[in-house]
Amino acid sequence: MEIVTLLPLFIILGAFMFFASRRQRKAMQATIDLHESLSIGDRVHTTSGLQATITAITDDTVDLEIAPGVVTTWMKLAIRDKIEPDFDTESAATEITDSDTSNDQGR
Repeated sequence: MEIVTLLPLFIILGAFMFFASRRQRKAMQATIDLHESLSIGDRVHTTSGLQATITAITDDTVDLEIAPGVVTTWMKLAIRDKIEPDFDTESAATEITDSDTSNDQGR
């Protein structure tokens, strides 16, 4: 009789564990894909918030240039994500510069 009353609890617990492990597996696969896609010259963020450029890659480590001529070695696991170049920001800056110079000529 007690088993029948606990059966819904076991079903809910089993479903929760299934979906939690599925989400964790997806996150782990995304991290593996990121580490496999790294290449020299990529801009990256580390887990500590540092922005750097990859200068060399081995199986477990990456060399990151954090300033011109300053290269440090990090574990690949410290790479959080890639920094994608934003081309829209550059064109917007050009537009602002062009409008500023045209306003100055009229004075």
